[in-house]
Amino acid sequence: MDFSSKSESGEKGRESDFSHTADTIPSSENALTKRIEKLSQQAKQKRPNAARPIQGDEQRDGRLRQAAEVDHSSACKQLSKLTPVTDEGVSIDSFDPALDCNRARDSQTVMDVAAFRLSKTQKRIGEIHRYELSDGYVEVSAGAHGMATVWDYDIVLMMVSHLTDSMNRYRKGKGEKPSEWFRANLSDILKFTRRGDGSRQAVEVEAALDRLLTTTLKIIREKGKSRRTEAEGLIAKYRVVSRTDTDKINSVEIKAPEWLYNEVITLKVPLVLAVHPDYFLIKSGIARFLYRQARRAAGKKTWTSSFQLLYERSGSLGTQKKFFQNLRCIVRSNNLPEYALTEEEGKSGPLLVMRYRHYLPSSPNRKGA
Repeated sequence: MDFSSKSESGEKGRESDFSHTADTIPSSENALTKRIEKLSQQAKQKRPNAARPIQGDEQRDGRLRQAAEVDHSSACKQLSKLTPVTDEGVSIDSFDPALDCNRARDSQTVMDVAAFRLSKTQKRIGEIHRYELSDGYVEVSAGAHGMATVWDYDIVLMMVSHLTDSMNRYRKGKGEKPSEWFRANLSDILKFTRRGDGSRQAVEVEAALDRLLTTTLKIIREKGKSRRTEAEGLIAKYRVVSRTDTDKINSVEIKAPEWLYNEVITLKVPLVLAVHPDYFLIKSGIARFLYRQARRAAGKKTWTSSFQLLYERSGSLGTQKKFFQNLRCIVRSNNLPEYALTEEEGKSGPLLVMRYRHYLPSSPNRKGA
């Protein structure tokens, strides 16, 4: 507000009133009139001067506010580039760029079921899928972003690998005990998962994090009369630390769910298994599922399962007939990393035999080879 202009306009009004009064005052009172006019002129000169410091204070305060806003904006930019905003007392581990897909690890707990969907097109928003196990069951619940995909789960493999590698170094006295949080650049994620580095990948990574966060894994284990229930997302939390000039993810912090963190950190022998680097190149969701099944059950030997059990464990929404057809296509191609596939006839239906390639007989009798 301009106080000086207001004082001047108000003074002009009073000056006009005083002039009109002077014209009507008798001549015998001219001395008094002149005295009043003199006082009026003095007031006119003093009041604007009194208003100016107020105007100066406002201008000065405005400049200070602008300077503070500039300083605050600059500080925010520096924080977003250099220092992430984190919870008080929480330590953040940086992902080791040297840790690549050749040292990938997976959690054994959920390797025998599909804790995700195998299809890229069927989002399965709000759906729940239940897997019956010998000692309990597992429920996978999808949120508003849809169920996480087997390709989204590559980020979980990255998290498991980071925790395993960090814990190994800690046990050897070569590093700190790993935190539940770790920070990775987009380039680290794309390198580890063997994906391209286009701008579309940044958008896909953020969408994958949303699905992983809102896909809940509920594990119920029963032993005698006791029953243990755990439910968490495939990741516990994430936050974007910095973005590029085009608002794409540049770096992100991810928190491991408690069940996963405990598997790697708390147990003397971590419940993890090595994953072949070519796993990340498998395009078929069903083929990825089969590899994880074989890696857990066959190991370095042989494992046989009915087509029917694989269908039930896959969580597939397709028909049984279509799933069996897809299995046979994968058997014919026979190009899974580490494992050779054959089909055999069983008493209750077709069987899938997975053999670790190093231990294959010299002349295997395989169907579809």
